Amino acid sequence: MARLEKCSEPTFYRLIRLMKDHLNAPIEWHPELGGYHYRRDTDGGTYELPGLWFNAKELQALLVFDRLLESLEPGLLGEHLAPLAHRVTELLAHRRLALSEAAQRVRVIGIASRPTGEWFQVLASATLQRRKLHIVYHGRERDKVTERVVSPQRLVHYRDNWHVDGYCELRKGLRTFSVDRVRGARELEETADAIPERELDEYFATSYGIFSGKANKTAVLRFSRERARWVADERWHPQQAGQFLTDGRYELRIPYRDDRELIMDILRHGAEVEAVEPASLRKAVAEQLKPALAQYGG
Repeated sequence: MARLEKCSEPTFYRLIRLMKDHLNAPIEWHPELGGYHYRRDTDGGTYELPGLWFNAKELQALLVFDRLLESLEPGLLGEHLAPLAHRVTELLAHRRLALSEAAQRVRVIGIASRPTGEWFQVLASATLQRRKLHIVYHGRERDKVTERVVSPQRLVHYRDNWHVDGYCELRKGLRTFSVDRVRGARELEETADAIPERELDEYFATSYGIFSGKANKTAVLRFSRERARWVADERWHPQQAGQFLTDGRYELRIPYRDDRELIMDILRHGAEVEAVEPASLRKAVAEQLKPALAQYGG
């Protein structure tokens, strides 16, 4: 206590309990010395605080992960992970496994990604600490700014962009918020309402893409023989079902609720895909194709 100067007696005993109960340190009371001491092991060894040990492959994976995260969102956690990345590099160099070119050997290409903005840290902290959030949100669809109290449930990284799934008190239901549309955020003292995992999965995971709500329709898509070689290996939805047809085409069945994102994915395959069912989806795709063709004088 004298050496630590500002260490009070309650702090001292709290540290002793921490060392003994959580770190399994061999500390015991020594009546002759009138204090605590380390008990020597029977083999004469000494006690060491538990460390974080990695083998060479694990160190390499950590460094690659650091580069991956930096590529996904530059500067997001760079300040916090920089000391770890520096230490990992030192350990690899010590083992003659230096990865000085790791940044050049790992390439992550983001398509149509949007900056997370200045409020990501607040949203992430509230989600992990299970606290309610007060947010100022600008919705793209209605081009309107609203203030909401949200119980965040999950952080979602989807198609190179971050979202927050949560219970919105303004709308009295589950909603997905795009992090880049948050214009202000404040973590509240109130504990976030807990939504069962099963209910979250049923609401967010059964539909197609980022649009939430329980799926109530099934899309039937048929791809040409040439495109089938690619699509058959792709995962469009966790509950999709696919099969090759006798003529070599590939039929894919996908549950969905909101068809907006599904239509965008269908259109990128052009003439190599046909939306067969339901009729409403087939009509919606055709309505998108007509004005697109008109743009080129067709």
